[in-house]
Amino acid sequence: MFSLENKVAIVTGGANGIGASIVREFLAANVKHVSILDIDESSGSKFEEDLSLIYSADKAKFYKCDVTKDEEISAIFHEVIEKFGVIDVVVNNAGLATENLTTYKREIDVNYAAVVSSTFKALELMRADRGGKGGTIINVSSICALAQYSPFVFVYASSKSAVLHFSNCIGMQNYFRHTKVRVIAICFGITNTDMFEKCISYDDTVNQNLNNIREYTISHNLMQTSEVAAQGVVKGYEEGKSGSTWLVKSNKICDITSNISKAYEIMSKI
Repeated sequence: MFSLENKVAIVTGGANGIGASIVREFLAANVKHVSILDIDESSGSKFEEDLSLIYSADKAKFYKCDVTKDEEISAIFHEVIEKFGVIDVVVNNAGLATENLTTYKREIDVNYAAVVSSTFKALELMRADRGGKGGTIINVSSICALAQYSPFVFVYASSKSAVLHFSNCIGMQNYFRHTKVRVIAICFGITNTDMFEKCISYDDTVNQNLNNIREYTISHNLMQTSEVAAQGVVKGYEEGKSGSTWLVKSNKICDITSNISKAYEIMSKI
């Protein structure tokens, strides 16, 4: 059982939605500090101001950050290290689900390439075999990485599948025993956020299906809150082994690592 108490954390995409709820859950768990990274400067600054009325000044700080720019991620990570001496937890939560012929490359960059870059940077600073103290990286995937949906936002789903595979493999024991850095994947089911409401494709057929999914989810009361999603992140942190996968769906939080392992065994059979 791991504890967030007195830990130094970083949450990307932390100014709104699930990211902001993760920040609140971490603060409720008495982290020493949480850095909030987001491209939305207006929401991030307001969030920091609101948190400062509840917690001490050093508890939370907002950084405007484009996660696709390695130099910005690196500079913030080093600033946090310089101030607190350590980074214990990184949650790579930033995501994008605006999918058209001019935005899909950025979608890939935000949803996958930035997760890889942030994970590698965190590993560099945390890994025990290179002088670090170990730590935990939590990468946010999605329930859409666990099934084949169509018509759907295909780039979003495939980028989240890539996050899942990357996190599972880099978190495996054969690598973890060197680094002492846990890497955990979290898959969220449908969650009540602006991203879900604004998720859009270039294809009208996909958009019609997305609207059908929204209507069905709402009418059958299947949508979970961002607070529940954030609680899943905390539970995954507290209980998860490196390389594990957690699903937060319909207000239930489950370790589905064995399902993932079995699925890959089945797929690799001839």
